[in-house]
Amino acid sequence: MVRLVDVPEPERSVIADLACPAYDDTPAVKPPPPGLRHVAIVSTAGFIVRGERPMLSNETGYRAIAADIGDGDILCSHVSTNFDRTGFQQDLNVMLPRDRLVELEREGCIGRAADTHYAFMGATSPPKLEDKARELGRSMLALGVNTVVLAPV
Repeated sequence: MVRLVDVPEPERSVIADLACPAYDDTPAVKPPPPGLRHVAIVSTAGFIVRGERPMLSNETGYRAIAADIGDGDILCSHVSTNFDRTGFQQDLNVMLPRDRLVELEREGCIGRAADTHYAFMGATSPPKLEDKARELGRSMLALGVNTVVLAPV
């Protein structure tokens, strides 16, 4: 893990000056029982499927990643001097834990893993992502997804 003191300037100052929002600890909705959860992963790793155009910094859209796409065909567009890709290159589940969801489904801990997972570009300001995030939320609800694992990178 990168420590703030190891981040070069001016990026260190930008990170240190970011406001940390306060959140109410009351859930916005009551979650379904574990056995009824239909779970998708939403990542900020800028994942693309091999052959797609890479995601760019500040891109506000998202990409869909079908659950049956092979690990070797999922690429990470997110680039940073502070970003170590070693774990991802050895095991995609470090950043996109699809296999763990399948295991949880098999063990009966969740109802089922989604057929599609999603990726945003983490190098984008969160307020700029709100419209597309809401669009994706509506789309996932229409597909029956009722639980999301957020995988920030």
